[in-house]
Parts: sequence; C-alpha cells; structure tokens
Amino acid sequence: MGRPPGRIQGRLFQMRVSDTFLRALDRWCSKQPDKPSRAEAIRRLVMEAQPPAPRQRKDTARRASELAAKTIEGLADKSRPASEHARAKRRLIHGPKEFRDIRADQPKRKG
Repeated sequence: MGRPPGRIQGRLFQMRVSDTFLRALDRWCSKQPDKPSRAEAIRRLVMEAQPPAPRQRKDTARRASELAAKTIEGLADKSRPASEHARAKRRLIHGPKEFRDIRADQPKRKG
C-alpha cells in the first residue's frame, strides 16, 4: 500500500479551520474539472493569490521612451532639418542637458 507513486512529498503543515471554510473549500473543489483534494485546492488557491511578479524597471522605462519617441515623431515639424529634429527629439525624451546630471533616476555618466 503506502503513498501513491509520483507524488512529491513536502513538509507536513496542519491548520485549524472552521466548518464554513471547509464547506466553501469543498464547493470550490467540486467545481473544478479534476476534483482536487483539499490540500491540493489550498495549494492552488494560495498560488493564484500571489501577486504577479513586478515588471522590470528597465522594460517599463524602455517602453515609455519608445512611446514618447513615436508620439514626438507624429508631432514633429516636417519643415525642420533632420539634425535639428533629432536634437529636439533627444531634448524632449532625455530632458535638457543642464538637468541630466542632477536626475537621481538616471545612472551617472562615465568620464
């Protein structure tokens, strides 16, 4: 007899719960297609309740920069020379040169 094969055995964890909690848990289990055990149901519900991993800050900053660049392209004055347009775009995205050195959210430039 013994334990079912293929199951990963972890640490034993016991807790006291009310009858109301058990009835709600059993109702949830009965609605699942595979009818999980109470222990498996609690594991699943705990995993579902975990907040999603935070987005990477670099990814968010990169996407914001791309969106700003795309918006600026659409608003650009087409009569200006390309070099002047590029300088204005950089100034809008990265901020004025005078302030870039004091921004705390930007890495310090080498050199």
